[in-house]
Amino acid sequence: MGGSKTVKLHNRSDKPDNVVLRQYETEQECEKIQKELPSFMRGFFAYLKGNVLPLTRLNYLRDIRFFCQYLIEETELTEAKETRDIKLKEFQNIKAVDVNIFIDWCRRYTREKDDVEIVYENSNRTLARKKSSLSVMFKQLYRDDLLEKNITDGFDPIRVPKAGEREIKALQDDEVMVMLDAVSTGTHLTARERKYWEKTKKRDKAILILFLTYGLRLFELQQLNVSSFNFARGEFKIYRKRDKEAVMPLNRSVTEVVTDYIENERARDEDILEEHQDALFLSLQGKRMTERSIRDLVKKYTSIGLSTSRRAGYSPHKLRATAATSLIGRGNSIFDVQALLDHEQVTTTQLYADHKMNVKRDLVNDMEWELERTEGMSKDNAGTVRIHIGDEEDNSKKGE
Repeated sequence: MGGSKTVKLHNRSDKPDNVVLRQYETEQECEKIQKELPSFMRGFFAYLKGNVLPLTRLNYLRDIRFFCQYLIEETELTEAKETRDIKLKEFQNIKAVDVNIFIDWCRRYTREKDDVEIVYENSNRTLARKKSSLSVMFKQLYRDDLLEKNITDGFDPIRVPKAGEREIKALQDDEVMVMLDAVSTGTHLTARERKYWEKTKKRDKAILILFLTYGLRLFELQQLNVSSFNFARGEFKIYRKRDKEAVMPLNRSVTEVVTDYIENERARDEDILEEHQDALFLSLQGKRMTERSIRDLVKKYTSIGLSTSRRAGYSPHKLRATAATSLIGRGNSIFDVQALLDHEQVTTTQLYADHKMNVKRDLVNDMEWELERTEGMSKDNAGTVRIHIGDEEDNSKKGE
């Protein structure tokens, strides 16, 4: 396998092997990137390891590596050919304006690959994350007395919409029903999609119901095992951020769809590779489903509920928002919903409480200028105009 080594776990914790393995792989990726970066950043690496979550640490390191690549390829701030060879004295010459120019460059840049020019466009949210990664690094290098100045005060601010300003995207209840009908009956699927649906419909339905009922994060669902479920006690266990464990109660719908999948569709253990035998959701190849394959599955079925293209379907996180808005819409306490969804701050949950479904649609439906105009004409001009109005009404419905 190209020199790749086999990892064998000796797990004596109460965490499932797949959870431990995921953490190990994240840490290994961090270590790999650190070897590509200058050695004078060792103190910064230690700071990250001890103070931020593994996935956050990985994202910071990726941003720092990208910045170092930019220094080599796009500037004259370093003479290095490899990121690891950038010298401390070259970093000491970097000014706030250089970082501001980098952030602005990141808004839109190009890369050539196999004679194809790829244009990358980044949102302000992505730019803010890159700025945050660099700020943390430069502050830590300053604290470690490697830099004479803290240049982060000179970083330009990036306007990112506040949480309350963002449009909350979630399925409405009738759209959820259309989606669940599609996964149950195969309606609205293409001939090719139906071919695979015949083999995975119970699995797909269980995935959607779990997302909709508990508002699970993608990685929380992807890591679920058969052993996570205790049907006798009516509960299952998930592993959340910061190594937190949570026991979730099972309701009748979830129990029904999950047991139906396990008993009537999921492959038998003897047909599954040992490392995947406990995985709850399996691919057709008998391996634990990847986050990407789950995301694609959700986009497909949500696009049916939304009556839009597959490309415009929603991500699993939008099903998390759907769960939140539906629960609050049914009169549940935001504090109870906060606990279920594992929001750190109740203000996050409050956003879903403030979200009013259809409020824009209701507003514009009260401002039917053209219909009011033509209906008024029909009252003044009986007969011929009335026929013309019928066509306009039909056209307006098509456009809604």
